[in-house]
Amino acid sequence: MKMNRTFTRSLVLGLVLLSLSAASFAQVFVSVRIGPPALPIYAQPICPGPGYYWTPGYWGWNDDGGYYWVPGTWVIAPVGLLWTPGYWGWGGGFYAWHGGYWGPHIGFYGGINYGFGYTGVGFVGGEWRGGGFYYNRAVTNVSVTNVTNVYNKTVVVNNTTVNNVSYNGGTGGVTARPTPAEEAASHEQHTAPLATQTQHESLAAQNKQNFASENHGRPAIAATAKAGDFSSHSVVAARAAGGEYHAPAMSPREARATSPAAGNKAATPASSKSNEGFRPFTPPSKNENASKATNNSQPSHTNPSHTESAPRSAPASHSEPKPTPHTSSPPPHKSSPPPKPQSAPKEPHHGKSR
Repeated sequence: MKMNRTFTRSLVLGLVLLSLSAASFAQVFVSVRIGPPALPIYAQPICPGPGYYWTPGYWGWNDDGGYYWVPGTWVIAPVGLLWTPGYWGWGGGFYAWHGGYWGPHIGFYGGINYGFGYTGVGFVGGEWRGGGFYYNRAVTNVSVTNVTNVYNKTVVVNNTTVNNVSYNGGTGGVTARPTPAEEAASHEQHTAPLATQTQHESLAAQNKQNFASENHGRPAIAATAKAGDFSSHSVVAARAAGGEYHAPAMSPREARATSPAAGNKAATPASSKSNEGFRPFTPPSKNENASKATNNSQPSHTNPSHTESAPRSAPASHSEPKPTPHTSSPPPHKSSPPPKPQSAPKEPHHGKSR
């Protein structure tokens, strides 16, 4: 009897945890009318010690200040799990953020070359061997003095063109699509970003110099040795911007697109939080990816303030009034002049749809 109760409690607990895990990855987007800047060029800080895992930097979004740089950093990894970075993807006339997650395999991250093992497909910066993580010194900054689980494996990148593009799809964006392995990884159970990662992102948004409007794509804090550590001894500055910076032609509030669930509202309510919507989510299924690929046909990156929309259909034509047929009547007692012919009814004027 006691054993049955224990089994029942364990089963209930497992179902609760599973439901919480699924709920944490609701498909919540942040959509913007303007694309993110290019990825800055920077060096990777040395690995602090065993068990640390590299998470590359990315451009976050804030409704008050626009794009801001979230520095790349080292975090203590959950044993056996790998980090799939988030990415910006064009679709439906907007740039939408697809949040990162932990999982047993690397999923699709837009084909973005984040560097340090993230070449656009998979991850070659290290691997799990049992309960220990081994680092590939060919692509990661690891010292054998404080880390002994290392190996050397040369990484060959087929794309010889230096590409610092930070988004998938659209004009000038990366044209990669999920591989079968990435597609399979998208259906696995995922784990949300760690609390240290969430705090790291929040602290980055509080520093004005991290915003692209201030650093013009070359952040002074491009990477940190540990998540949340923005002290001088931990910070690595960007060597250069990844491309020419162009100031947006609209304010962040104007650039912020309304999510599909928000209906026909023109903008995000002023009472909402600045980072609302910037949350991780489960990558879309194969059918959803196919739908997004269709929406990527004719983006407008050079003038992001103009978004594509489906042409409005012309109003249905109104039925034309038919003249009442003239029926003959018996001749009057007195002769009278024939009735004047009736003029044909005028056709109603139809204007073009706006």
